[in-house]
This record gives sequence, C-alpha cells and structure tokens, in this order.
Amino acid sequence: MKKTARLAGYREVSTHSGRDMTADGPPETSRTRSPNPAGMAGRSRVTLQSIADHLSVSTATVSLALRGSPLVAEATRERVREIARSMGYSYNRSAASLRTDRTNIIGVVFHDITNPYFAELLAAIEETAGRHGRSILLGTYAEDIEKQARVLGSLAEYRPDGMILCSAGGSTAESLAPLIDAGVPIVQLSREVAGIDLDFVGSDDRHGTTLAMEHLIGLGHRRIAFLCANESISTGRNRYAGYREALARAGLPLDPALVHFDFGTRETGHQGILKVLDAANPPTAAVCMNDLAAFGAMLGLRHRGLEAGRDFSIVGCDDVKEAAQWFPALTTVFNFQNDMGAKSAEFLLNRIADPAAPTQRLLLTPALIVRGTTCPPR
Repeated sequence: MKKTARLAGYREVSTHSGRDMTADGPPETSRTRSPNPAGMAGRSRVTLQSIADHLSVSTATVSLALRGSPLVAEATRERVREIARSMGYSYNRSAASLRTDRTNIIGVVFHDITNPYFAELLAAIEETAGRHGRSILLGTYAEDIEKQARVLGSLAEYRPDGMILCSAGGSTAESLAPLIDAGVPIVQLSREVAGIDLDFVGSDDRHGTTLAMEHLIGLGHRRIAFLCANESISTGRNRYAGYREALARAGLPLDPALVHFDFGTRETGHQGILKVLDAANPPTAAVCMNDLAAFGAMLGLRHRGLEAGRDFSIVGCDDVKEAAQWFPALTTVFNFQNDMGAKSAEFLLNRIADPAAPTQRLLLTPALIVRGTTCPPR
C-alpha cells in the first residue's frame, strides 16, 4: 500500500507499504585497567551494581543513564557517566549483543569520504545515531563495484544492526542482493539503485539542476555547459536530465560538445572546463555535477586567464562549507545534507525497530545559493 506524507520544508515523502524502538538490556560488567603497568595487580571488577551503590541509585537507573535514556534526568545521566568513567567502567558490547541480539552498531558505507559533502552527511548520521546509543562503523570503496562487495561483506561480519548505503557507480540490484538476502536493514542515501524496495533519503536532484539552469538562463546565458555528467549513478542521471529539460523548455539546443562525462572531482572539473572552452562555439556558463567539479572548473578558468563571476559563470551543487570560502564564493545548489544524513539515520533506526514497516522514500527540496561566480554573459 502506498502512502504519502509531507515534512515542513521538504518535498513529498512517498512510502510503499513504527512501533517504538525497544531498549537494550543493561550493559554487561567489565574490568578496569590496572594502574600497574604490568597489569598484574590491582585489577577490580566494576559492575552496574558498584556504580549504583556509589550513587545510591538502582542498577536500572544506571543502565538507562549509560544508554542515554530520556527516562533518566539529564543531571543524573551526566553524574552516572562521570562516576562510571572515574571508576573505569567500560561497556561490554559483545556480551550485550549476545543477550539482546543487537550490536548497537550502524554500518555507514560510502563510495567517497574525501568529498566534504559526504563528510557532512557522515557527521549528521553519527550525531543522530549517537543520540540513540548507536556507534558508527565506516567503510569506503571509491567507485569500485568489486571493492564495494568486499567492504559490504566485511562489515556484515561485524553484525551491524543496519546499514546506510551510498552505492558505487554502476551498482545494481544484483550487486546488493547478498546483503539484502541476509536480512540486513538498509537505507539508501543520496544515490538510489533501481529495482530494489529499500528506504531512501535524498535530494530532488532534477529540481536542483533546474534551479541552476533557470538562474543562468535568466542572466542571459544561452550556451551553457554541463560538467561531469554521469549516468551510472542516480544523482548524475537526475541532474543531467534536469539540464536537458531546462534547455528544452528555453528552446535551446543540446550541444554534445558542451557536455563532459565523468565522475565529479576537482580533476575532472578542471579537465571538463578546458574541453568545453575549446569547443567551436564555447559556452559562457557551466553547471557542475557537484562543488568539487566546480572548484576544479574555477581553477581551469584561471589557467585560461578567465575568472568565474566576471568572464564566465559557474554553478556547483551541494553547497559544502568550502563553497562559501572560495574567492569568488561559489554559487551552488544546497541539498540540505545535514537534514539528509539525520533523516537517513532516523529511517534506519525505524527500520531496525520494525523490519516489516512500509518502505519510505524522502526527497528534500534543494535551494539555490547565489554568490559570486555567476554574472550576465560578456
């Protein structure tokens, strides 16, 4: 059964098919490290009971406080944690997972963590997961399908409660089948693989490119390039589709000489701008797959004695923090990656709590951030 919902500031949320999450049992006891360098003497056993006795509270209160439960007052939670640290208590995750069949670990698997966009997503995921007592286990695999299979297999051996996945370019339902068949709860983030019924959180990438194109066309540009188009990933397909559709609506031709195909990096953005500038009828503006490609394109312009925002217009996508720090500051499409990362973690926690719940699909509405790299054509 399909249902739709709407969040403030977001576009439509589609769901295809919630009970409250259950708390894990109290952490298992563990040992403190002896101050003796040899570790042979002075070892003592620190338990929930010993912490409770020290504070004159129940072991249940200690257990809830150590797991960050809102059922315990914040001041009490902080006091329990402070005493637990001072006594040398450490959470025995292995013992707890045997008892609860939960590891409280979330796997996060990205194709690229060197791109600041994904670092921002990861920070939001980690913050949200941490508030719910979960830890993050990170895996990366560039744009390599075979490495992705190995990384996913290795992470699965740690028995994470679920995974947030941004798949490598060219991923298919078949390439993710082993993980899905194993019953691991999965949320797709940013990139979406067709043919699989999994929760998804992303940005309306087609709309984002439409905003960029309308801005450039409104400034008077008629020769607009697209740098780092890539149809092996859903974000690339959608952004390139938005570019083509905007040209068609404006009655402008699609010139293959103004399109550079590749993954979006500084290097490929640099290569792409040089390629389109060498076209017989070069562009006066370019929309880039992401901010990294836009940064590379800005450097490429300077190598030709041109400056973004004066001689040529550049629009990026993502609005990473670095975008506002460039000179000139980059005009770009903001995808609300903090919200995107947080929502993906929330979706996964809901999926872990209720594996049979209807799948959810959330598209956040991007926004155009106009800064200094766009201007009317000269």
